[in-house]
Amino acid sequence: MMIPKRGRVLLLIGVMAVLAVASPQGAPYADGVVLVGAGDIASCSSEGDELTANLLDKIDGIVFTAGDTVQDNGTPETWAKCYDPTWGRHKARTRPALGNHEYQRAPNANPYFDYFGEEAAGPRGLGYYSYYAGSWLVLVLNSVLPAHAGTPQYEWAKATLAANPTACTLAIWHHPVYSSGLYGVTRRMNAIWRLMATFGVDVVISGDAHHYERFAPMDGNGRIDRAHGIRQFVVGTGGGYLTPLRDRPFPATEYRQNKFWGVLKMVLGSGGYSWEFINIRGEVMDSGSAPCVNPRQ
Repeated sequence: MMIPKRGRVLLLIGVMAVLAVASPQGAPYADGVVLVGAGDIASCSSEGDELTANLLDKIDGIVFTAGDTVQDNGTPETWAKCYDPTWGRHKARTRPALGNHEYQRAPNANPYFDYFGEEAAGPRGLGYYSYYAGSWLVLVLNSVLPAHAGTPQYEWAKATLAANPTACTLAIWHHPVYSSGLYGVTRRMNAIWRLMATFGVDVVISGDAHHYERFAPMDGNGRIDRAHGIRQFVVGTGGGYLTPLRDRPFPATEYRQNKFWGVLKMVLGSGGYSWEFINIRGEVMDSGSAPCVNPRQ
């Protein structure tokens, strides 16, 4: 969704909102691997990416991007002038995901692969890959490419999960399956979501909807399933314009806000995880922890 930022900031103020419910308290997995980041990040016409990059300066660990890493377009100039001076200073520890904006004015998102390299960003032209973060398997998928059953990406994800020896798994892709924002919902990853539920994936992180939202664990059809479901985080707060929320949250929504840019910090520990959403003031707006729920345990 392309919306000019500067011209809409004042219009959005009237529709900004925050919704919260009780969050799990404590962080018993503090000794795990840190994963920190957001989606919808770099724009030469916004200061948000610099402000969120300042948060990264103070947080060690693996940096993730949840797509639209460059918010304006995917040209080499945008990477050099908008992303590199801000989040680019953490390039060496970044594991990115592709969004639709990386393809704009950039056939096959080639500048994205040129910038990060295939070792960090996955095979050129595909952009889906996996890595281990401590005891966790992390899958990074490309929600711009087809992902229904029988496609190369779906079959790759299925084979990767089937061979997964870990008890805890996290996936990252750009377009969220569920959101209570006015923008950013797509059905293109529904089959992948159901696949993830079948294999007991614990967490999915997405962007595209320019707000922060945390959900209760959900089953393959989006119904609350606290025993075995996937917890989704929408983190489209990396520095691009913020967008409105619907009047009513999604039934599984536990917390949402669109007043502040910020990053999601997760600690992936043995048997569980904790999270904090940290806004550009350095305030923790949402936090909690949960055990892994992989049914293969």
